[in-house]
Amino acid sequence: MCPDESDQPPEPTTETARSPGHRARAVWPEGGDGGGAAAGVPGFVHSDFAPVVVAVAERCLRRGYGSAGVPAGVRTGIVLVSASGDLASARHVRATVEAGGRIGPLFFFQSVPNSVAGHLAARWNLRGPVVCLSPTGDPYTDGVAEADLLRDDGDADEVLLILIEQAPDKPTEAVAVLLGGGARP
Repeated sequence: MCPDESDQPPEPTTETARSPGHRARAVWPEGGDGGGAAAGVPGFVHSDFAPVVVAVAERCLRRGYGSAGVPAGVRTGIVLVSASGDLASARHVRATVEAGGRIGPLFFFQSVPNSVAGHLAARWNLRGPVVCLSPTGDPYTDGVAEADLLRDDGDADEVLLILIEQAPDKPTEAVAVLLGGGARP
């Protein structure tokens, strides 16, 4: 069951929140999150970027498939979209280097957003491609375009689209949408 004890997605808040081809949708944070931090993810330190990606993606996948997970034979790709990437880790690394400090090896691993996407793919046994991109236009539109390419080329049956941004003055927010099955958004 989802952390907010509901298998139902929240009410749509934008025009793109519910479109044809959306199998499931989740956001971070949701009402039941109580303003708390997302649970930590082994191998990722200092930042809430990876924990929020994992929390919103798992919430979305549970809504799409329940606890059984993605059925064997379904190729689920991941498209992770972020204009800023992991800002908290980047700022930490910059400050440490400027101060003459030593960077821990986990920061090299987690500095690439593909690492958390790969973590999700392994944890959920997803068998599709992993793509991370920094949008040049509207993040949702760019992400859906990439997801459509993966599906149209036959590389994936469905795509888990994750949009995440960190801001220095507010909590990290993310949206995950499972795109697949027939009509396109």
